[in-house]
Amino acid sequence: MTARWQWVLAQIGRRLWFRASLFSLLGVVSALLALAFKDYVPESLANSVGADAVDKILNIIATSMLTVTTFSLSIMVAAYSSATSTVTPRATPLVMEDNITQNALGTFIGSFLFSVVGIIALSTGAYGNKGRVLMFVVTIAVIALIVLALLRWIDHLAQLGRVGETSDRVEHATCEALRDRLRLPNLGGNRLVSREAIPANARAIHPHYIGYVQHIDMPALAELSASPDSAIYLLAMPGSFITPGEPLAAVLGIDPAEDDRLRAAFSVGKCRSFEQDPRFGAAVLAEIASRALSPAVNDPGTAIDILGRGVRVLALWTQVDGETPDGLDCSRIHAPDLLLSDLFDDLFTPIARDGAALIEVGIRLQKDLLNLALLDPRYRADARRHSSLALKRAEAVLTLEEDKQRLRELSAEVLAL
Repeated sequence: MTARWQWVLAQIGRRLWFRASLFSLLGVVSALLALAFKDYVPESLANSVGADAVDKILNIIATSMLTVTTFSLSIMVAAYSSATSTVTPRATPLVMEDNITQNALGTFIGSFLFSVVGIIALSTGAYGNKGRVLMFVVTIAVIALIVLALLRWIDHLAQLGRVGETSDRVEHATCEALRDRLRLPNLGGNRLVSREAIPANARAIHPHYIGYVQHIDMPALAELSASPDSAIYLLAMPGSFITPGEPLAAVLGIDPAEDDRLRAAFSVGKCRSFEQDPRFGAAVLAEIASRALSPAVNDPGTAIDILGRGVRVLALWTQVDGETPDGLDCSRIHAPDLLLSDLFDDLFTPIARDGAALIEVGIRLQKDLLNLALLDPRYRADARRHSSLALKRAEAVLTLEEDKQRLRELSAEVLAL
């Protein structure tokens, strides 16, 4: 459970410009530190072998790193375009947050700035003989970092932007969001069964913006509801599309002067976010499968792979236990449940619709629903519902009676549970 400022910092930390700026700053500081510590170099090392070569080495680094950075940026843009066109545009932010890519680019840019600052300082004679020795040692360390970054970057290029690698990222983000929600089922508050349970005298808080709720600052809401006679009823959970006509929440016992603080606890953006919204991750997984099943792509294998990933995501429902938030009193905050039926709908409905004419997809779908139904009784009602719907869709488009009969048999096993 994170506060808004922590969430904003985390978002900034994932941006490419932040990582590149940080590495650039480190490169400049490294070059300037040689000036600060040059007096600590022993006089006997002032004329050591290699110190005179630092000018040429820095020139090579400056020239090559600028070229490598430009080349890497073009590869990165191509990978983003590939993820957008072959997977789904909704998965592109996860590809852009790739740590290896950001670290490589940051290392290249930082090394370029390090060499430029070093060349300028050397040309002014600021380093002296002792500074040249220290600069030579630091330059060797920078070269080692560049080689390490290049090796990791080259190994990573084979996977960047590919369907399988992007699907891994979406699955991981979905699992993380679902684990967090299952640990704190109602974001750490109490369960809100339905809107009818909200007292009639509760005051509605309407947003000023139109967009998707990306994050809810529960620590801020806990502070606003500290009074024993106050209560907050959340009506817009992460992933909800809101307009000024729909309330964000309903409150009791809170001064109207605090309405702006209440609104500020809801971070609203143009797009959905993965962090607090496991349904978005499930929907993106289904989008990957739907695009693979389109006539232009015709890749049922990817759809079958996504079905397996969907089973792993849903299996978390029975593996993660709820917890009580540490050091935070959210007892006067009420939030609706995340429904298992919604996750089933987000994952399986698009795949069953778009893969209805493919017997291999239909068979795998029925088998996965059977596996979930056998895994835990809590899955059975939704598994039976989707098994029946998938069978109806398949029967409407399949032409071979043997294929229909095969799906009927598999569906009968699910419905019998």
